[in-house]
Amino acid sequence: MNRISDLFQTKQQNILSIYYPAGYPNLQDTVPILRELEKAGVDMVEIGIPFSDPMADGPVIQDASTQALRNGISLRLIFEQLKDIRSEGIRMPVLLMGYLNPIMQYGFEHFCQSCMEVGVDGVIIPDLPFADYLKDYRPIADRYDLRMIMLITPETSEERIRLIDAHTDGFIYMVSSAATTGVQKSFDEQKQSYFRKINEMRLRNPRLVGFGISNKATYQSALKNASGGIIGSRFVQLLKSEKSPQEAIRKLLEEIRG
Repeated sequence: MNRISDLFQTKQQNILSIYYPAGYPNLQDTVPILRELEKAGVDMVEIGIPFSDPMADGPVIQDASTQALRNGISLRLIFEQLKDIRSEGIRMPVLLMGYLNPIMQYGFEHFCQSCMEVGVDGVIIPDLPFADYLKDYRPIADRYDLRMIMLITPETSEERIRLIDAHTDGFIYMVSSAATTGVQKSFDEQKQSYFRKINEMRLRNPRLVGFGISNKATYQSALKNASGGIIGSRFVQLLKSEKSPQEAIRKLLEEIRG
């Protein structure tokens, strides 16, 4: 069974997913950070594919992606770095998150095949149109047992949400707002109302909340109306400020769990 599907079958609540860009802070940090996240008990990891024009990313992740590109990271090198993660004993689900342009340059089927070969379980492509996914991309992804994760926002219509729910597997990425990624101290009533509304739709797929989760208040807010939360910008900040990935992870878990 796909590791993402297996995770949500065995653990329905309190899921913590962490995002960080490959090749950051240093070129060879991709897998060491992954190992430390698994040791710390994180449930799932999204590894970013750095890109020069990241539309949905706020300044923290933009700066980190720029640094990773300067370090020399590329999609080909990411797969090279990840090739032994499963033989080394990493068991948690691993996803790649990135924009369509570098994936298409690599070749979409080649990309899916490489994901399967290294043990990547799912892909998030924020700028992939849903109609194109249904027509051209889903059949290829299914062939390689890859979960294609779609994003919804407060502006996504109920009709579109139900369509996404019917034609995807794994989980739905519930973006907390229409803004870019970044740290927020709390989620206001408008955002929490949106979380409740989606929860009341009783969708087939579980949901994770992303964009803005950075502390105990925002993480707990996500847990009330979804299966868990995704933390990116705050972890990337800590990777920059702390002396080691272990210290960054320790501090993050302390901040969100108290």
